[in-house]
Order: sequence, then structure tokens, then C-alpha cells
Amino acid sequence: MIELAGVPELIDPVMVAAFEGWNDAGDAASTAVAHLDREWKGEVFAALDAEDYYDFQVNRPTVWLDGGVRKITWPTTRLSVVRVGGDKPRDLVLVRGIEPSMRWRSFCNEILGFAHELGVEMVVVLGALLGDTPHTRPVPVSGVTSDPDLARTMDLEETRYEGPTGIVGILQEACTHAGVPAVSLWAAVPHYVSQPPNPKATMALLNRLEDLLGLRIPLGELPEDARAWQLGVDQLAAEDSEVAEYVQTLEEARDTAELPEATGEAIAREFERYLRRRDIGPGSGPGQAPGGHATESGDASYLRDTSSGRTRPPKPSRPETGTPPGTSGEPTQAQPSDDDNDSEDSSED
Repeated sequence: MIELAGVPELIDPVMVAAFEGWNDAGDAASTAVAHLDREWKGEVFAALDAEDYYDFQVNRPTVWLDGGVRKITWPTTRLSVVRVGGDKPRDLVLVRGIEPSMRWRSFCNEILGFAHELGVEMVVVLGALLGDTPHTRPVPVSGVTSDPDLARTMDLEETRYEGPTGIVGILQEACTHAGVPAVSLWAAVPHYVSQPPNPKATMALLNRLEDLLGLRIPLGELPEDARAWQLGVDQLAAEDSEVAEYVQTLEEARDTAELPEATGEAIAREFERYLRRRDIGPGSGPGQAPGGHATESGDASYLRDTSSGRTRPPKPSRPETGTPPGTSGEPTQAQPSDDDNDSEDSSED
């Protein structure tokens, strides 16, 4: 039974969810929800029972000390509420957790139970997949839905994906069958530099969410983190001629594919988005009020650049021999498997 005694009546609530694991390349999606929770000081009001959904040999609990007292943190999914102020305040219900190991239908039904009780008007699920996209270009973010009417009214793609799916796809379909409008936003992360964190992809997801919901999301230090990340990858790619050549191939393919998009209307839309984001206010960019990093803590996968004092990701892995440019990586967080080779344009539902 769902009890929400401590949650006030919400204003036009939208649920935003992300899950660590298969649908979270570079930890971009889960970090985006963590950023929202931190910037707007979310208050956790519920956590799913870890015993019901997680294999603790796959997602192990952690032991930590609190004033000399040993405590255990169990892997789970937590829900929090944040209020977005402004002329038209509204509430976001943030769902952040780990892709469950079992009982996915019950998991989604429990999430939908909270959505129903809270009067959620729409569910937005964030995801990130590995793709053949160069790190030097803007991160592609696709917005997809199973609802033809929603696709038309919100300028989204109606999903046509077929193949293996993760909890993002399952939750979206569960929403559709329950009559709850649902959207998935997918960021494409360069497969040759897939190690987390990826602040550039996180920021791209937040920008797309901002456009979708008409919100003003404070970015804090994310823009500076994204520039430092790209600079680090630039430096590492320059040290390896094969990687540099491969990146150039991806750039040429991307630029060629985008030529038909360079219409006056498309340029005008991008300019409008730029103007909206400039008007976000204090705390939205570098040099403003502190907003917190997009990562939970320092990550061992980053290397320290002693010359600049910034962090940078480890050396990009070389593309496998025989992999032609333009073939996309798996929508997985870690190394691609042999099961599937979905293209970037076939984002999961």
C-alpha cells in the first residue's frame, strides 16, 4: 500500500526518472536526475523495497561509518519531490535508482502507483546509449514516445525501435498501457570514450528536458565541467593518430548528415533555445553562484591534468578493427555486447 502522508499537494507534477545500468552510458542520465535533485534540494519521500527487485550479488550493498557506527546502504530506487519556482511554479517527482534485477512488471506498477497517487501528468524517462558520434560536436538527444498524439504535439519521434530493451523501454510501455503520457529522452555518448562521468551528455539531456517542459534549469558548474571534459578528450585523442583520424571520420559523417538540417527554420529554433538558456539567471553557468558538480563524487576514471588543474577522462579506447564508421554502438553503459548493434537513429523507446 502506498502512503504519501508527508507529501503536500503537488502543482502540475511531472515525473522524471533515470536508472543506472544498461540504459545509462557514461552515467549521463542518472547524473542528470541527481543534478536536478541537488539544485532544487529534493526531499526523498519513498524508497522501493530492495529485497523485491535487486540481486545483491549483482548490485551489492555498501557498508559505511556514521560517527563510528557501521551502517548499510542497500541498492534501491528512491523518489523525491522538488518545487520549481518562477512565474508558473510546478513540481517534479524525481525517480532515481538502479535498473532492477528482477520483477520488472511489478517494479513499473509500483512506480506507476506513485504517479497515480501524486497526480503526475506526464512521465519523462532519461537514458543514454553508446553511439558513433564525435565528442567534438553537440551531443545528439532524441525524444521518443509511443503516443502518436504526443509525438505530434510535442515535436517528438514516434518510436519504431525493435530489439532488446532495458527498464527505460519497459517503463515507457507500462505508462502507455496505463494511459499516462510518457516520453524518453536519449543522449548518444561517444563509444570510444564511454567511461563516466560525461558532463557534456548530462548537460545535453538537461537542456532537452528544459525545452520539453518549458523549465529553467540551473546548470551550476556543468558547462565548465563539460568544457574541461572535452578539452581532456581532445588532448588524449591528439596523442594517438589512429584515434584522431577516427574522430575526424565521425566528424565528417556527422556534418554531412546534418547538412539538410541547416535550414533557416532549424537555425532559428536553435537561436531561440540559446536565448532562453541565457536568461536562466544566477547559478546557471560558470562564474555564477555555486550549483554543484554533476557527479556524486570524484571519479577514479578521471585523470588529473597537472598543467591545467582540471580533470580529464582516461584515454579513449581504439575502435575495433573492421568496424566501419557510421555503425552505432549498443545502448549499454559499459562495453558493447555481441547481441545487438542498433544504430543511433533507432533509439530505444
